[in-house]
Amino acid sequence: MKSESLESLETRLHDLGDFIRDQRRNARLSLRKLSELAGISNPYLSQIERGLRKPSAEILQGIARGLRISAETLYVRAGILDEEGDPPDLVAAVLRDPTLTERQKQVLVEIYRSFQQGDREDEAG
Repeated sequence: MKSESLESLETRLHDLGDFIRDQRRNARLSLRKLSELAGISNPYLSQIERGLRKPSAEILQGIARGLRISAETLYVRAGILDEEGDPPDLVAAVLRDPTLTERQKQVLVEIYRSFQQGDREDEAG
């Protein structure tokens, strides 16, 4: 008899695989094309889609990149991230980004904060 946690893991892996397959089909990508885009082998992607393998965060990131969806979406489905966790600290992420200039960081943070303020005003009024 399987333990509850093992059954939960198997269910999660099957759900993850189904989700990836659905996303791949919606994007009109063949298994071979997505495996190329993700940088993984065709058989390994097939096993992930069938729920037979537990992919690492790095593999999920490659699959997400190939599907053009957020890696976080796959991380949550794989159980790597909590769905109900704290909201991401967007300001800190922007400020840490080495690809942005200081001016770009400043502008992005200002825009983000203006949206937050606008949402608060909408809720209050």
